[in-house]
Amino acid sequence: MKNEIVAPFVLTRRKSMGHLLAGTLASMFYGTSGAFAEALTPTLAQTEGPFYPKELPLDTDNDLLILNDNITPAVGTVAYVSGKILDSRGQPVRNATVEIWQCDSQGAYLHQGSSNFEKRDRNFQSFGRFLTGASGEYLFRTIKPVAYPGRTPHIHFKIKHAGKEILTTQLYNQAEAANAKDMVWKRIKDEKARQNCTAAFVPIPDAKAGELAAKFDIVLGLTPPE
Repeated sequence: MKNEIVAPFVLTRRKSMGHLLAGTLASMFYGTSGAFAEALTPTLAQTEGPFYPKELPLDTDNDLLILNDNITPAVGTVAYVSGKILDSRGQPVRNATVEIWQCDSQGAYLHQGSSNFEKRDRNFQSFGRFLTGASGEYLFRTIKPVAYPGRTPHIHFKIKHAGKEILTTQLYNQAEAANAKDMVWKRIKDEKARQNCTAAFVPIPDAKAGELAAKFDIVLGLTPPE
């Protein structure tokens, strides 16, 4: 089994690559300091959906492309999804557990209720976890989300803190025209709320295999201690 996560914003496998990537993503997304001086709007809660894994995979780290010590990666466009977990005043939340789950490149979830469960990509982890440090940052290596019947591409997120489930939400791809027809997306009436759960999946500079990166900051309805 792969090692557990021991530090924020670093992939558990190939740590040197993780350090280099962290620097690249930081330069892409976090160039402005002091951007959270005022109270922020909490990220919108959305449905968990029916496909949260009933049984978690043995491997639950933040690299969803490689299962345990397998050498065959999952199929799909590689995407690094990162961001910060923040409280209502924009302060980073330490020791928040960030969980994600999504379907594979063929639209199959790690859930027996998924219509093509038996044909799923068995090299795709489907579910991952990350524990934030002092900076509140998280990072996952996964695949660019794809559609499955009835839904636009998305990634599910669940945030836990101090033993409690704080927020369940979904991340959408800004470039997807199918968003406008999605049953869950259409329930989000506020334009700002839509923007807050949508991200651009952009090419990483100098990436050799067309890897993408998306930034998704999540604001919890938590009041920081005085």
